[in-house]
Amino acid sequence: MKATAAVSSTAPVRFDALLLCAVLSLVSLGLVMVYSASAVMAQDKLGDSLYFLHRHLLAAGIGVVAMAVGMKVGWRRLARLAYPLLLVTLVLLVLVLIPGIGTTVGGARRWIRLPGFSLQPAEVAKFAWVVYLSYSLAKKREKVATFSVGFLPHLLLCGLLVGLCMLQPDFGSSVLLVFLLFALLFAAGTKVSYLVGSVLLALPLAYAAIATSPYRMKRVLAFLDPWAHRHDIGYQVAESLMSIGSGGLTGLGLGDGRQKLFFLPEAHTDFIFAIIGEELGLVGVGVLVALYAIIIWRGIRASLAAPEAFGTYLGLGLTSIIAVQAAVNMCVAMGLLPTKGLTLPFVSYGGSSLVVLMGGAGVLLSLSASAQPGGGGRTLRSSGDLREVAA
Repeated sequence: MKATAAVSSTAPVRFDALLLCAVLSLVSLGLVMVYSASAVMAQDKLGDSLYFLHRHLLAAGIGVVAMAVGMKVGWRRLARLAYPLLLVTLVLLVLVLIPGIGTTVGGARRWIRLPGFSLQPAEVAKFAWVVYLSYSLAKKREKVATFSVGFLPHLLLCGLLVGLCMLQPDFGSSVLLVFLLFALLFAAGTKVSYLVGSVLLALPLAYAAIATSPYRMKRVLAFLDPWAHRHDIGYQVAESLMSIGSGGLTGLGLGDGRQKLFFLPEAHTDFIFAIIGEELGLVGVGVLVALYAIIIWRGIRASLAAPEAFGTYLGLGLTSIIAVQAAVNMCVAMGLLPTKGLTLPFVSYGGSSLVVLMGGAGVLLSLSASAQPGGGGRTLRSSGDLREVAA
């Protein structure tokens, strides 16, 4: 018995190997596709075909460290960091709006230039928002169903974050922050009438935000009929559709895509999915979607098996970030949604997004240890037991 106890006490923490493999596979695919999509453009404009690959490789290396830190720190310790993370996020979202600190690219001030890299505060905000919401909802789980304690304070704080993001402007991140709020409030047991009512009240504001912004109206028009605006506002969507359609079943071959040759703008960032479809075809797209499906499945599984409400909400929130961003990015590339500035998780070029998402994946991996035999978690019989976790 003593020997068994000794072995158990020194046994390594078990985590979800399938989840880890899916994340690392997407990161590896991203490295290959970022180089394929950017090499010609980088050589022409910067004189170095490896420019974007080197920067993305550096971000991936930092992301691996962030993932290891997330696993080491563990999901439970994040509860104590909920308020500090939120405070840092608010400071960053204000700093990025200050001329001389925030950098404007393409009409949007979303980046803070630091030595060697750029930081996008909106990416940090998504992670910090999930951590704070998870902690707050778990702490107030007895009063989550009340309007004054469980709903209104979170809605007002979300309004502050969204307002700061809209000043950049960053409509995509703003929508994601609101979605995360509603998803976690629903999971925690907030009355559905509050959620539906707030959506109805917000619709006129959303319409005004689109109708009063020329560039957002152009995106909507391009979405409604990209071919009618083939040579102006619908150019990017039309080129993306041509790229995906030309890939067929097996693709044109890795590196042999044509749309990246100065036809498709942002081929290595927002529209990298189109290059994957063109070069790897339906088979490559199917593998990509399968990898995301694995992450979503294992993330939800770990969340529902968490021994505490905080872990459940945290896992659901982090999984939702990956799922929603992946779905929106792919739908935009296929012309199913208006253009948004959301990256393809773990794949698109973008250091802030990659590092934060890999750090979040590390937290999910630490949470998955609770779902392993002997990990201290419990298995829920059905998704209907989700509300029970908060009770």
